[in-house]
Amino acid sequence: MLSRPKPGESEVDLLRFQSQFLAAGAAPAVQLVKKGSRSGGDANPDRPPLQDHRDVVMLDNLPDLPPALVPAPPKRARPSPGHPLPEHEDPEERLNRHDKHITAVLTKIIERDTSSVAVNLPVPSGVAFPPVFHRSQGRQGKPATSGKKSIFAQEIAARRASEAKVPPVGAVASTLDPPEGAATYEAITPREQGSQLPWNSYSFQGPHLVTGKGLKSQEAEQEAQTIHEENVARLQAMAPEEILQEQQRLLAQLDPSLVAFLRSHSRTCEQAEEKATGEQRPGGRSAEVIGEEPIMPTSSSEPRQEDELEPGAPALALPVTPQKEWLHMDTVELEKLHWTQDLPPLRRQQTQERMQARFSLQGELLAPSVDLPTHLGLHHHGEEAERAGYSLQELFHLTRSQVSQQRALALHVLAQVIGRAQAGEFGDRLVGSVLRLLLDAGFLFLLRFSLDDRVDGVIAAAVRALRALLVAPGDEELLDSTFSWYHGALVFPLMPSQEDKEGEDEDEEPLAEKAKRKSPEEGNRPPSDVARHDVIKGLLATNLLPRLRYLLEVTCPGPSAVLDILAVLIRLARHSLESATRVLECPRLIETVIQEFLPTSWSPMGVRPTLSLHRVPCAPAMKLLRVLASAGRNIAARLLSGFDLRSRLCRFIAEAPQDLALPPEEAETLSTEAFRLWAVAASYGQGGDLYSDSAEASLSSTPSSITWTQVSGLQPLVEPCLRQTLKLLPRPEMWSALGPVPTACLLFLDAYYQAWSQQPGLCPGDWLQDTERLSEELLLPLLSQPALGRLWHSLGCCSPHCNPQSCAPAPEALPSLVSLGCAGGHPPLSLAGSASPFPFLTALLSLFNTLGWIHKGLCGQLAAVLGAPGLQNYFLQCVAPVSAPHLTPFSAWALRHEYHLQHLALALAQRVATIQPVSATSAALYHSMALALLSRLLPGSEHLAHELLLSCVFRLEFLPEGAAGGPEAADFSDRLSLGSGGDLGCERGTLLAQACQDLPSIRSCYLTHCSLARASLLASQALHRGELQQVPALLLPVAKGPLLPTDWPFLPLIQLYHRASDSPSGLPPADTVGTAMRALQWVLVLESWRPQALRAVPPAARLARLMCVFLVDSELFRETPIQHLVAALLARLCQPEVLPNLNLDCPLPGLTSFPDLYANFLEHFEAVSFGDHLFGALVLLPLQRRFSVTLRLALFGEHVGALRALGLPLTQLPVSLESYTAPPEDNLALLQLYFRALVTGALQSRWCPVLYAVAVAHVNSFIFCQDPKSSDEVKAARRSMLQKTWLLADKGLRQHLLHYKLPNSALPEGFELYPQLPPLRQQYLQKLISGVLQNGVSET
Repeated sequence: MLSRPKPGESEVDLLRFQSQFLAAGAAPAVQLVKKGSRSGGDANPDRPPLQDHRDVVMLDNLPDLPPALVPAPPKRARPSPGHPLPEHEDPEERLNRHDKHITAVLTKIIERDTSSVAVNLPVPSGVAFPPVFHRSQGRQGKPATSGKKSIFAQEIAARRASEAKVPPVGAVASTLDPPEGAATYEAITPREQGSQLPWNSYSFQGPHLVTGKGLKSQEAEQEAQTIHEENVARLQAMAPEEILQEQQRLLAQLDPSLVAFLRSHSRTCEQAEEKATGEQRPGGRSAEVIGEEPIMPTSSSEPRQEDELEPGAPALALPVTPQKEWLHMDTVELEKLHWTQDLPPLRRQQTQERMQARFSLQGELLAPSVDLPTHLGLHHHGEEAERAGYSLQELFHLTRSQVSQQRALALHVLAQVIGRAQAGEFGDRLVGSVLRLLLDAGFLFLLRFSLDDRVDGVIAAAVRALRALLVAPGDEELLDSTFSWYHGALVFPLMPSQEDKEGEDEDEEPLAEKAKRKSPEEGNRPPSDVARHDVIKGLLATNLLPRLRYLLEVTCPGPSAVLDILAVLIRLARHSLESATRVLECPRLIETVIQEFLPTSWSPMGVRPTLSLHRVPCAPAMKLLRVLASAGRNIAARLLSGFDLRSRLCRFIAEAPQDLALPPEEAETLSTEAFRLWAVAASYGQGGDLYSDSAEASLSSTPSSITWTQVSGLQPLVEPCLRQTLKLLPRPEMWSALGPVPTACLLFLDAYYQAWSQQPGLCPGDWLQDTERLSEELLLPLLSQPALGRLWHSLGCCSPHCNPQSCAPAPEALPSLVSLGCAGGHPPLSLAGSASPFPFLTALLSLFNTLGWIHKGLCGQLAAVLGAPGLQNYFLQCVAPVSAPHLTPFSAWALRHEYHLQHLALALAQRVATIQPVSATSAALYHSMALALLSRLLPGSEHLAHELLLSCVFRLEFLPEGAAGGPEAADFSDRLSLGSGGDLGCERGTLLAQACQDLPSIRSCYLTHCSLARASLLASQALHRGELQQVPALLLPVAKGPLLPTDWPFLPLIQLYHRASDSPSGLPPADTVGTAMRALQWVLVLESWRPQALRAVPPAARLARLMCVFLVDSELFRETPIQHLVAALLARLCQPEVLPNLNLDCPLPGLTSFPDLYANFLEHFEAVSFGDHLFGALVLLPLQRRFSVTLRLALFGEHVGALRALGLPLTQLPVSLESYTAPPEDNLALLQLYFRALVTGALQSRWCPVLYAVAVAHVNSFIFCQDPKSSDEVKAARRSMLQKTWLLADKGLRQHLLHYKLPNSALPEGFELYPQLPPLRQQYLQKLISGVLQNGVSET
């Protein structure tokens, strides 16, 4: 038995099995039987089965070549057994003869000769073509069926009923529908019969039913007309009664459905003719036809439409009158047909009531009174249908439509609305913020859901809307245009400042560690909650980056969508280091961007727009890499080493833009972005080997192998360019057109000479000589040009500090979505404007500082720039008492560049002051400017603050008043008598002179206590000093506020207070006296000579800081230097021009509650003061009548024992006694406390003269007050207090309380007394005494 083939056996094995089977002669397991034809079975039934005719495959006889492809012989049809084909007939001809296809007909068409036929234009008609068949024409008069039956079932039931019952002739005629416009048969009177006959109803101009269809074209019209004439002649020969009788007989014989069809056909023709005639002949009969109302058949089962309307309701003016017989019109719901009416007239708003905002398809805000045509597509909404435009709610509804075009259109309109809102086009016409409203409504997640759509158009619209929301127009243009400024590559992260909730003690934590560390609560928060505080973080929590990568890699969208996605990625990377790291680590995202949009080879592109940006170099892709590299040096290193970015940088840097086979503008932008990316990498000390020809150099963080000889030849290329650009300085229009070229040239020379001076193997004389040459040939002539003076004068106009309006926040600024707000651009005279002098002058001052640092002999010549009148006026404006601009993202960016110029000018002034003397006016101005700048510097400028503390702030050359402080000290010592009058140490002049001698110690104290975060300081120093290997990132810290608080001169005192409060042992810190003395000395210097430096600190806050000195410990305030300094500062607070500004009721910076601080102060005073007069003066100062009564209640209610220690004499009271006694006290509880302290003896004149006089004055004013508006409780308390005063056993106290007249601090008691009571008081007292005596006698 033969085996079956097994898997793996080849064709050779199968052929071998076949030969063995044939040789064996065995019977096959399956027999092959061929069936006959389908019509008659087998054609040859006698033929034996095909058992021996086996299909044998033989490969030996097969030809080696395939057969030639030649036309095969024509096949003939195989005849069936019962119908053989005749021999003489061709099957093809037979098929063609019987073929009925349309092609066979078209080939035999013979066109008619129409040369003599007149051509007439079609007559306009009001009916539809083809005519619409209404089912009402065939169902009128039929009874309505009960229940829910289909139309087909109703027709069948009506036909069966008519067949089952054969009515008589009259009944049939009565049940049939009469023609439209005629009454029923029973209602026809003999007089009306004549009007219903055909010759009166119709004109018989031609046949209506017989058209001649089917006859030859020449005979059709003639035969139809002949038949028509015969019919008319027969009708005219008959009498009217005969016609009606014949009509009844025919209607009884014909099928009712056929009669209905004929009538409907006739009626349609009549209506068409009447309308056509009416349009051709206006007026006359047509007016009657249009105004004629047909008489509808009335029936109880079919009520009229008018009956369905509510009584008194106005009829709807619908363009089409609904009929019950129409589909789904069994019950007419008129309220659902309102949409078919014409739009109501536009209402003119006469009031100031708010209306819903509506927008056009281009995002424009439409006025409520605008009337636009309906063909614009702005009226497709239900609410306020007469108003054009769509509301935000309706647009949101469209974004959820099932029609993709509607979703895309809604997203497009919303993107346009957002763009216009950010540009400030809506202004004050809208109430509230559009962006805030959209975000609160969930627009952010609506966009995220739309990105997951399957339709490319919807995805593109969603990406465009996402870009419009996240990327503020103008921000990227501003940052790109200022990249070449002084430290222009450093930018603040565009993230909300309130998100950083860590304490200040965590500021030194590296940003990378802070990005990796997340609290459990933050990780578990839903994206909606995260987006409420930070939109970017909320988006990243929705897996946005993998979706964008999928769109770029798989779907391959169009060019506009690609650019939008890259713009969104750039915005995400600018958010923070954490966001940039997530963009970098998204799987295959950066690989896709680099491979698809930064290829090294591509097909040349023409000027025409391309259909796809894939495999084509794209400048935004290079910019994305640059922004990512700016976030941190580790990201830059990973980009250069892990993504083959070096070859692409070489590709786009080494080749000129015109040779890149790209459009010119795109090629130039791409080349610029490549250079910027290289500059960012070079800021970290990376990518330096790209400059050399060596290919073996690595891209690690090791120092670059570039030598000085490789770059020394660049100066001859840059310096001539600078000379040519400076020639255009007198021409403002040409100077503005140069852009950043002069600034870049100056910054290059600055870096060039700085690096030249640091080369160890070169002769110093070479660069000294070259700097002299540059100064004589280029810089000094530049200083004498009037055009440069105009630039200095324009500083004040373009300054964001002097002109805060230029830094106004954007109209749609949101705290959760940070943007620079540059949508509307900037005016020319602004820091970011085209005519801004800041970039050029900042670079010029930077070059001057470098030259002065290299060559000390040039400082005197370069100092002429500091004497420019424009710069002096600018400094005066900066130190003037103006309101600083509110800190916004744009104002932080602008102020940072302005502070660079101020610091460079002060650094140059400090260099000059070490060589030659500076005038007293200029020195005082520079010192005031340094103090103002120190309190305004933002995060990222820690090095500048440190340099100011080291040099300008505590420099004796900038304090010219130190040599002539006698007049101020004598003027102050004449008024100050708090301490010993003969002690010269308390005079202010002496204290100030000692402070000037102790300036080095004061500087050390403040460098210790005003120390900034070390990590931030080192990073800032590395950036400004050019230490490339130490630069961590080009992304600055978040600008929450200035680096130092406004009360930074009091920082050492505040830190002493906190350390003493936190010390468990209660021991004071080491060198407490020295720290407190240095801080008080510096505060006294500022109070005396630089009062504008403390203008931002309210007098109440200064008083609170002085009170902290007494709260440090129990012995500090007893030190003589501390006593003298505090007394001098207290006297400054009590000056007549300062004291009115002392307000203890308002919130104070750095202080939660002044009453709480005062309560602690009273407790400490009661415990450790021992009657110290200076301590007591500070206790008494807040007790003035104009301050809160809470402070006086705290003393007389809770700390009455402190009254025995308040022995400050009246002559040493720093303020007048009248400030305590006027106006009279109106607090009843405090008055009772005053009276109780006086009566019980707790308050006496010999140990508390000030408050004794105050209490006597207020009690006397209260007991003799006769205000009729007083309440009964107050009147009763007044009578009781006066009675007790009269009955006092202490005659001295009774004399003081009854005979008090006026306060007088010159008297021992502190007040004057009446010799005898005035008559009114005497009468009031006698009346009260008599009542008391009578009550006493009656009781006895």
